Amino acid sequence: MAAAHTHNSTVPYRQIRAHYDDETITVYQAYNRAIAAAAVKDQKLHASPLFKPTRMTWIKPSWAWMLYRAGYSYKDPGQERILALRMRHVDFLGLLQRAVLTSGHGGAKAGPELEPETPQAAPQESDATNPPPADSDKETKPGRRKHRDPAAGKSPDVKVQWDPERTVRLDKLEYRSLQVGIPAALSSEWTEKWIVSIEDVTDRARELKRVLDEEPDVSDMELVKRGLVPVERPFDVSEELQERLKMVI
Repeated sequence: MAAAHTHNSTVPYRQIRAHYDDETITVYQAYNRAIAAAAVKDQKLHASPLFKPTRMTWIKPSWAWMLYRAGYSYKDPGQERILALRMRHVDFLGLLQRAVLTSGHGGAKAGPELEPETPQAAPQESDATNPPPADSDKETKPGRRKHRDPAAGKSPDVKVQWDPERTVRLDKLEYRSLQVGIPAALSSEWTEKWIVSIEDVTDRARELKRVLDEEPDVSDMELVKRGLVPVERPFDVSEELQERLKMVI
């Protein structure tokens, strides 16, 4: 299944979909130009002194959701470079095994709801901001800022949230997309050990936007063929993890 999802009633309401191979899975994050350039050059996300490991960072396995969150990289200078971060399956699953949902399901809280983040003059990354409560249709629109959650950096909990999935045209879909919040307590281990490679994919995002603007009838399959949309498949997890992440409802 490509990242350019179309509505399909057979797609589970909550399902992890990602671009992955036998050993690694790709997740996305957006940063300012200085952080991204240093990260790609040294293949270390924290290579730039501007990177702040004291803040929670949200990663996304969905290319379409990253495009939505960063506005194809045009949203603001703090998100002008989109990075594809490859992680080993075992490390990605390790994050999920520590996960707490950002809000409850069925009325019971599974974790604290997060406060919006305070705007800063030079935001260091796209989702040092905290997303809205899990399963909320009121996701962060491109251009909106959030206020800081003073407790987010102190908790060792990995946060998981399900937001409405998007197509690469940024249309909202009826099923959900996973976001994973890595806390400051795990930042050092994540940046030092869990990221296998870092690639700047901003040009791909911008070329995709250009093609969609100039060829509005282009098919999703054609976008995949042109290398502008990665093929994303369901990423299976254990029944225990499915229960932990409330994937079965």
